[in-house]
Amino acid sequence: QVELVESGGGLVQPGGSLRLSCAASNRIFRLNLMGWYRQAPGNQRELVASITINGDTNYADSVKGRFTISRDNAKTSVYLQMNSLKPEDTDVYYCYAHSASPGPLDFWGQGTQVTVSS
Repeated sequence: QVELVESGGGLVQPGGSLRLSCAASNRIFRLNLMGWYRQAPGNQRELVASITINGDTNYADSVKGRFTISRDNAKTSVYLQMNSLKPEDTDVYYCYAHSASPGPLDFWGQGTQVTVSS
């Protein structure tokens, strides 16, 4: 199994920035895809951004140009730099990882709250 440990959430004013981090506990798994989802109460979980092991990225239209996803060289951590934050970015953010080998298997973090408010 892989435990995904998130950090970096919090309260920020509109226009501010936050950086989310997610570290995978087990390096045996080949995490070919990692990313961030977000979910508000009563809503479906939606993709924010993802990055493959080769560095290919994908972003939700609502965050393009404001958020940047990246991975470390060991491919076991993923980061989300969030700039120009808006109140509508307020959500619980979940780290996600997909393992092809062993696998296919999907893993989720416990979630970290991001609140954008003045």
